[in-house]
Amino acid sequence: MSAIQLSSPIVSTEWLAENIHHPDLVVLDASWFLPNTPRYAVQEWKEKRIPNAQYFDFDKKIADPESELPHMLPSEALFSQSVEELGISASSVVIVYDSQGIFSAPRVWWMFRAMGHQQVAVLDGGLPAWEAKGYELQSGEPAPIDKGTFSATLLPEWVIDADTLNSKLEAPQTQVFDARPAARFYGTQPEPRQGVRSGHMPGAKSLPFGQLLEDGHFLPVEQLTQRFDALSDVDEQHIFSCGSGVTACILALAAEMAGRKKLTVYDGSWTEWGSKLKYPVV
Repeated sequence: MSAIQLSSPIVSTEWLAENIHHPDLVVLDASWFLPNTPRYAVQEWKEKRIPNAQYFDFDKKIADPESELPHMLPSEALFSQSVEELGISASSVVIVYDSQGIFSAPRVWWMFRAMGHQQVAVLDGGLPAWEAKGYELQSGEPAPIDKGTFSATLLPEWVIDADTLNSKLEAPQTQVFDARPAARFYGTQPEPRQGVRSGHMPGAKSLPFGQLLEDGHFLPVEQLTQRFDALSDVDEQHIFSCGSGVTACILALAAEMAGRKKLTVYDGSWTEWGSKLKYPVV
């Protein structure tokens, strides 16, 4: 069987259906729900998933266990060990989806890119689109899988910490984008987490993630390009933030589709920035 190569950071349900039995392909369910949402992603994965999909838990398992912040990027060693247990090797083509269409899957796409793995893409439309096309679904306990061989190498340009970001707020050729709803960006709606200030970073631009989606799919590339062209130059460094580092990755993925090359996610996002008084808030 010939090798498969990804030509885009997203794939269609038709592409996945054609390639789902390829030995190099690994499918991951990255579903995650906001705190206080009465849904349980692991249970839903066991009840209904794309065939042979493994569950990728970036919230509890594949996250920095030492951080007080939610689902922070883990060490290279923890990431490598975790994805090996999911059957992923350096040669694997990884396709990530979630059960809301496009919500949490881009977070896992970004994690793999930050850890040096290029062959990763998100299923456009996610599980709802797969199910709507009538493709096969699987349920019950997953079958055992062979362990992979993976060695992560963190690419520092993909991630930024709060202190470094604070030093770059007025830097030329740098633009911060905030994926939260506009009301939270402008401080007219309180933050859902206790002790977190309202508002936004000086110089940041509001780009709510929902403006890049329609019916659980990304907008066409031409429209995504128009959205970013209206807010930034293509050669600028694009830094993405949100509430806790999940929907910022939707912006990062859309920006790559729109031809942007310098993409960075602020992992701590507003949960960190808004709770620490040393960082400026507008």
